[in-house]
Amino acid sequence: MISISHKMEGTAFAPALEGMKNVKSEEGEMLSKPFLDVCKQLLPVIDQFGAAMALVKTDVGGNITRLENKYLSNPAKYNHLYSMVQVEIEAKNADASSSCTNGLLWLTRAMDFIVELFRNLMVHADWSMSQVCTEAYTKTLKKYHGWLASSTFMLAMKLAPDRQKFMEVVGGTGDISSDIEKFCSTFRPLLEENHKFLASVGLDDLKAN
Repeated sequence: MISISHKMEGTAFAPALEGMKNVKSEEGEMLSKPFLDVCKQLLPVIDQFGAAMALVKTDVGGNITRLENKYLSNPAKYNHLYSMVQVEIEAKNADASSSCTNGLLWLTRAMDFIVELFRNLMVHADWSMSQVCTEAYTKTLKKYHGWLASSTFMLAMKLAPDRQKFMEVVGGTGDISSDIEKFCSTFRPLLEENHKFLASVGLDDLKAN
């Protein structure tokens, strides 16, 4: 876990909140780079959970890299996030485990988990951090995982950090409750849009291999 010796300007959510303003084009299309940048800006927040979130961080980082590499291979062609999926649907390899479609699906699911986790933090002041994480996992990712992945995740959640210390670190000099509320209410509709698109092409219910 990173130790921050001096308080950061604003909260740990400030960069992602700023980035979310640019995720959609003027026509309302989801843009690849801004969306991936927002996910990337959440990695330092995930980092603060230490060992409890090591698996999530690896998974999120890997999927961001996969999608980013595709985008960088042809930024004009892949400017819109869903264009990566459309290309794979045409090539009939969208459901392959190494596809960008799969990467987007699992990245979105991981972000669902993060949003739910922070919603729990706001709603359930009496819950331990371990319970906050476990309940969020049960509601989001668990149904897509097999027994082994699920057991590993549940075990890792027991390593969640102290709630108060965590909030102090991610709070920095800003209003952490306000920023978490904004994060959940702004990011969730974007994730729902990803699911809606993936469902429209029959690819929102892929399970872990």
